[in-house]
Amino acid sequence: MRLFAVLALVIVLTGCSRVPALAETYPGAESLAEAVLDALARKNRAALEAMALSEQEFRDHVWPELPAARPERNLPFSYVWGDLRQKSAGALSETLARHGGRRYELVRVEFNGQTDYQSYRVHREATFRVRDAGQEQTLRVCGSFIEKDGAWKVFSFVVDD
Repeated sequence: MRLFAVLALVIVLTGCSRVPALAETYPGAESLAEAVLDALARKNRAALEAMALSEQEFRDHVWPELPAARPERNLPFSYVWGDLRQKSAGALSETLARHGGRRYELVRVEFNGQTDYQSYRVHREATFRVRDAGQEQTLRVCGSFIEKDGAWKVFSFVVDD
């Protein structure tokens, strides 16, 4: 009976410390890109922000595996997150001002490289090939996507040109 109690306690404790899965995810890069374009067309900033990593998701899923998190780097989480969040919010404002209200049709989404971490992958420099009024063009409306356990989210809206 005592062994059962110990096992039950271990199960409860390990279950409580489990990190929740990423929220507001998509099953692939294309479906996420289409959702980004749809939210841009509707000028829905709240929907776009929900597609990106939250502070808690960054803390739980991304930060532990980043080189910046190593103790010898001496970079506090608050600094790294604050910098990313500020740049991402500014880039999103620019993207909404430039593309908000326009309806684009996704042809494909491509990336200029990826970085693999232990439990996730970052697809860098997202490029959307879109059709607009019958003409194809290339858009950079977000910087990178994160893929974890088959779920996709916007890593940030920072576009480095």
